[in-house]
Amino acid sequence: MGLPCPARQCVTNLERAGDEARKVAKRLRRIHESGETGTINTTELRKSGELALMILRRALDAFARMGAVAAGQIVRDDEAVDNSFHAFGRRLVMQMTEAPPTIPVGLEYMFIAKAIERIGDHATNIAEFVVYVVKGRDVRHVSLDRLDKEVLAN
Repeated sequence: MGLPCPARQCVTNLERAGDEARKVAKRLRRIHESGETGTINTTELRKSGELALMILRRALDAFARMGAVAAGQIVRDDEAVDNSFHAFGRRLVMQMTEAPPTIPVGLEYMFIAKAIERIGDHATNIAEFVVYVVKGRDVRHVSLDRLDKEVLAN
């Protein structure tokens, strides 16, 4: 007998988040082996990674507890990961334009940033599914204001 649908949905997104984490590890190893670790400022990328990990942990907690309110907050928090990804990308493009020798390592970091952003997306998918299971409402394509109403509705 297979997993119940909510568990299968969670496991699929968790597996995909793991695939993204593997991509991050492989690219970081490549950067380390190239010796180019200090050419790009990665402070905001680290913060973005920590935020994505925190959101994923909270999504799993919301799933375990079937907490719709906590899940709704996760959907909101993923916006911060998305904003961080876009800001890092803009800054990275400017840096690569000004210093072309940084392009190879810059591209590696861009792929890392995208993988981190996707981890946040998978956490959001889990959270949205929790809202669906608990509230019976599909909140995948609703505004944040509408999401709040759906989560708090009886």
